[in-house]
Order: sequence, then structure tokens, then C-alpha cells
Amino acid sequence: MIGPFRRTFARAWADPSGRGGLITLGALAAAAIIAPWWLPDPAAMPDLAAGATPPSVAHLFGTDQLSRDVLARVAHGGRVSLGIAGLAVALSLTLGTAVGLVAGYLGGTVDALLMRVVDAALAIPRLFILLLLLVVWEQIPIPALIAAIGATGWFATSRLVRGDVLRLRQEGFVQAATALGAHGHRTVLRHLLPNALGVILVSATLGIGEVILLEAGLSFLGVGVRPPTPSWGGMILDARNQLTTAPWLFLFPGLAILLTVLAVNLVSDALRAAFDPRSA
Repeated sequence: MIGPFRRTFARAWADPSGRGGLITLGALAAAAIIAPWWLPDPAAMPDLAAGATPPSVAHLFGTDQLSRDVLARVAHGGRVSLGIAGLAVALSLTLGTAVGLVAGYLGGTVDALLMRVVDAALAIPRLFILLLLLVVWEQIPIPALIAAIGATGWFATSRLVRGDVLRLRQEGFVQAATALGAHGHRTVLRHLLPNALGVILVSATLGIGEVILLEAGLSFLGVGVRPPTPSWGGMILDARNQLTTAPWLFLFPGLAILLTVLAVNLVSDALRAAFDPRSA
């Protein structure tokens, strides 16, 4: 397992776009983890009378209308936005992988029932489902937001995993394991799941970018992460009335969202190529 994955990531790293995406994503994650320890308190309002001030040596990203340091808020917002994306995608991958494995391996009636549920869920826009779930809360806790996003994001993953499992079931090594008397759970865990990890990893990288945008959109609509907790989407919401007078207030969180989504898409493309046997 370690050897093939090491070779796969080595091939992804050898791709210039994949390497750029990995470096960018790593830098953003490191900044979100480390920077808040030495940056000012993002909630500190040292001089309310000063209002929003442009970028300077003292405040590299400027300050907002409440004199809060924008760089500190972007860094803390990265913790929130990236943390929500990572945990929500982990939840959705777990659910989607489990459903896809069960549907693909068992087939028949179980497969038909599970896929009809997935089809019905995919027919409803995810944002609409989340708005229905979140609008009832005046102040939704972040763990509940993560659960809501994760529980509504596994449908496409389940279809991808199920399709890969249906293909793998016809491979000789799976049929040989079955003929030798391997139990169902052993076949799934030792043969099907490891060989479906390529699809799962690509789905994970794409899911992170999707959830970053989704969380930003929900926060911008006022039903996601609520003040005073900073998030990239919430910072853009706060800047909506100062787009021309203080453009740095939305520029820097917007750039953070753009760079993150671009990086994960580059990594996803590199991983897809690395897992593709035709590119070996």
C-alpha cells in the first residue's frame, strides 16, 4: 500500500501544476495553523475612531471598519474555513465510500435501492437542502454546520465508488479471492477498497474546493459561520458596503478562497493523471 501511494504522489509531484497546487495548499494550511499564534487578536479593536485603514507596514493587509487586523482575520478565517472543509469532506467521503462499496459489491436489489436514493438526493440542489437545514438556527454551532455539509455531500462520491467497485468485481484478482473462499468483508477491505482509493482521493480533493466555496457562500448569506468568528465568506459579507472605499477588506479573503480552490483543483488533476494507468 505504501509503495504504490508513494509512487502515485511522486508522479503527482513531478507534474508542474500538481507540484504548484501542493505547495500552495501546504502554504495556506501552514499559514492557517501557525500564523494566528504570532498575529494580533483578530477580535481586538484598538482604535474604533480610525476606521478602515489601507495596507501598511504595521498592518500588511490593512484594518477593517472596526480597526481589526485583516491579516489576522484572514489567517484565523483560514483555520475555520479549511477546518470545516477538511472535516466535512472526511465525513462525506466516509459515508459515500461505505454506500458505494455496499451497493457495488452486493448489487441487485440493494444496489438499486441505494442508487435510487442517491439519484433522488442529487436531483435536489445541495445549497437548497443546506438552506432549509440551516435557516431554522439563529446561531448554528460549527460542529453542526460541519455535520450538515458533510451529510449532504456524499452522493456523488457513492456513485463514483460504486462504479469503480462494479469494474473491479470483474477483475481476475477479485474473482480469484472469491473462488478461494474469501469472506465478503475481506474481499471489500483487502481488494476492492484499496484499489478504489484513486477515485476516493480525487473526490476528496475536488470536495475540499467545493466545500470551501459552499461554506463561503453560506457565510456570505448569513447562515454559515456567524460573527464574531472570522471566516473568509463572512469577511466578504462584512465588506459588502465598502467595495469601493476599502477594497482590501474583500480582496484578501477573496484571494485566499481563489488560491485554495485553484490549488485543490490542480492537485486533483495531478492525482487523476497519476492514478490513470494509461499515463503510466
